[in-house]
Amino acid sequence: MNTYYDDARPRPTKRLNVRDHGIVLPYGTGPLDCDYLGARDVWVFEQDGKFYMHYDGAGPKGWLACLAVSDNLTDWKPLGPVLNFGPPGSVDSGSASYGTTYFDGTRWHMFYLGTPNVSEAPIFVPCFPYQTLKANADSPTGPWTKVPGLRPWVTTPGTFCESSASPGQVLQLPNGEYVQYIAASTGFFGEVAVQRTLAIVRTRDLDGEWTLDPEPMLPLTEQIENSTMYFEESTGLWYLFTNHVGFRNGIESCDAIWVYWSHDPEKWNVDDKAIALDYEHCTVSKDTIGLPSVVRHGDRLALFYDALDQPATDSLLCHMRRHICLAWIDLRKPLIDQLESV
Repeated sequence: MNTYYDDARPRPTKRLNVRDHGIVLPYGTGPLDCDYLGARDVWVFEQDGKFYMHYDGAGPKGWLACLAVSDNLTDWKPLGPVLNFGPPGSVDSGSASYGTTYFDGTRWHMFYLGTPNVSEAPIFVPCFPYQTLKANADSPTGPWTKVPGLRPWVTTPGTFCESSASPGQVLQLPNGEYVQYIAASTGFFGEVAVQRTLAIVRTRDLDGEWTLDPEPMLPLTEQIENSTMYFEESTGLWYLFTNHVGFRNGIESCDAIWVYWSHDPEKWNVDDKAIALDYEHCTVSKDTIGLPSVVRHGDRLALFYDALDQPATDSLLCHMRRHICLAWIDLRKPLIDQLESV
């Protein structure tokens, strides 16, 4: 299986049964050109029967976290940016994007990606290092208020969080501690040697600092980034969906969604993984499939992702002109029983 990638990256030997639906939010449909050059990096959540989507809109001045709303997960109304750029010289002066959320029962917490570094105009693709910043709101629609000066954790040279320490899924453990599954990486854009994985950070105060576990959750050689989770009560299994970054035909780009499973949300096995969606079952793209977000809807699990509906010819330009898409997973049968050999 390792011959699939030019540089022999690992690949799962199992596949999860997923049915693709296709595009649900085309880029270029948001107000004031907020996503006229692309829509990607989706985060979907539910509150009181209504669904909310944060996604990165590529607008005239750069990438910002935007909001769309829906009653059924397939028909979305884009409402525009919920964050703005930070002042010149600030951590999020180039991009304030990818906003993951957590509701503590009273207040909404957003952990978002900030960076002062972007590619040249007009595409303004966010570049390393990726940092995590914080905003709060009383409603899932905002308005979101940034927490000045708070950087829950930071990138650190010479570590597995050297070039990225960006946000992900937040869970509260039975002991009251919060954990977050962040994207970590070493190396920088333009280097084939960039390696990516997930790591766990911990806190007891959502408005405070977090402590990074000393070792990554999975090896850097997995080449994965970003996280979204589903818990299956009938089997007691946690499922973590994440984006894989591949290297084929001289181009490195996100190319698949993988899923890992574990009975313990703090311990994950590199062998317990499967392909959730790749070029074989995606109806939109054959080579560029972006990060996932999952939310349960009845007896199905909605798997959101972004995709480029044209061939990827450049590692930078493949970030542009993506659409937000949807696939479905049947929950009437345990996910572990739906795995097939590749």
